[in-house]
Amino acid sequence: MAHASAMMLMTGFAVVVAGILLGWSADRIATATGLGEMWTGWVLLAGATSVPEFVTDTSAVRIHAANLAGGDLFGSSLTNMAILAVLALSFAPDGARSLTGSERVHPTEPRGSPDLLNAGLAILLTILGTSFTLFHSNILARGLRPESLSLLLIWIAGTRLLYKREQSRSNPASAAVGSDEARLANRNHVHWPIVTFAIGSAMIFGVAPAFANSARQFAAVSGWGDSFVGTWLLGFSTALPDFVASVTACRMGAFDLAVASLYGSCAFNMVVFFVMDLASPLPIFSQLDPVLALTGALAVVLMALGVAAVAFRQRLVLAPTLRGGVLLASYGVAMWITYAFR
Repeated sequence: MAHASAMMLMTGFAVVVAGILLGWSADRIATATGLGEMWTGWVLLAGATSVPEFVTDTSAVRIHAANLAGGDLFGSSLTNMAILAVLALSFAPDGARSLTGSERVHPTEPRGSPDLLNAGLAILLTILGTSFTLFHSNILARGLRPESLSLLLIWIAGTRLLYKREQSRSNPASAAVGSDEARLANRNHVHWPIVTFAIGSAMIFGVAPAFANSARQFAAVSGWGDSFVGTWLLGFSTALPDFVASVTACRMGAFDLAVASLYGSCAFNMVVFFVMDLASPLPIFSQLDPVLALTGALAVVLMALGVAAVAFRQRLVLAPTLRGGVLLASYGVAMWITYAFR
């Protein structure tokens, strides 16, 4: 037990360092390349911070702990919304400043426009993942299963749509103002952030397998079961990179990047089911305990609350405190419900 605790501390420290590197480098990449904070957060930062779920849950499936893996994916999405609550409480002290920073970048853009598109895609994917936990088939076509394949295809289509929307939001006139020298300088400055981003991703990839082993041991000793331990302990542990990277981005003023990363991680969690299906001899959804559908439904509720908090942020005098408090309290209730129905 002491060895497992020491391992968790060491890997946790490595994850914190990696999260800081990812948050810093992603902001620099978004600025230098012109990809925008929303798309960079949705794809690059969310993908890198989701490496623990990718590696951990694939490993869990191979050691016949599918419920642990499924609980981690839905539990990580729950934890991401708790992180959003912390950001609302810590980095948006007044109702005038947007949590997503839209006023900072697009002061004339109407409320509820493309900023919330990534959240809608994340909610859609999570609803489908939750539904497949209860209703699934045993169809196998050329080594692929329709449920997990549909999640992957929707994510790809949504990512393409987000990219087009982000590019359409760019102002061509303002882009033309910059000189050729300035654009060249931005391209030259992107090399080190890319290297730093790769280093942070490699660090997370290296320490992620330790999470699966530690959580599995804890599940066996505690008697709480794989479903709850996956939702709570493993979900919290694998969401740690999201927390550190999001806080780092917010401290740099990149609120769009942080929020897009959190919802992007929720969406990427559902894509991991496709990889788990490939690694498992049996359909992954047929191996999951139906109680995990409850966890997925709770994740959808919290994600919708996060969307509502952003959409109505300008109408509430105490918006940051209220939305953060509601999200954090909802996370606590969701954990209690998950434990009660474990």
